[in-house]
Amino acid sequence: MSPSEPAPHPAELRIAQRVAGSIPVVVAVGEIDADTAPLLADAVKSTLDRAAGQPCVLDLTGVDFLNSAGLTALVDATRHGRARREPLRIVVDANRPVIRPIQVTGLDDVLALYHTVEEALNARSER
Repeated sequence: MSPSEPAPHPAELRIAQRVAGSIPVVVAVGEIDADTAPLLADAVKSTLDRAAGQPCVLDLTGVDFLNSAGLTALVDATRHGRARREPLRIVVDANRPVIRPIQVTGLDDVLALYHTVEEALNARSER
């Protein structure tokens, strides 16, 4: 890279948490890649650890990029939730940069996917 070229911008991911009723909701906005996937995984796993038997919802409707590191983070967080008997409900809409990699890899059969946060909040427990 020459001195006149701008440095590449690292991917940005904003993560917020809220509670809907008694169910924790993690909201991700931005890009999930090798740099940001660990941040997302940590946020979801810590939320699951504090969920006290409640499911946890992960809202990815504000994500505009998801690569293999992000897919791995989703699978790891799902396994973490199952091990703790606290299901992870992942919200994806028709956002192609997110749903397409999930479908291409067959993870739509592995992950608990919902179209809206409301649908995920009202889903029956999978225990």
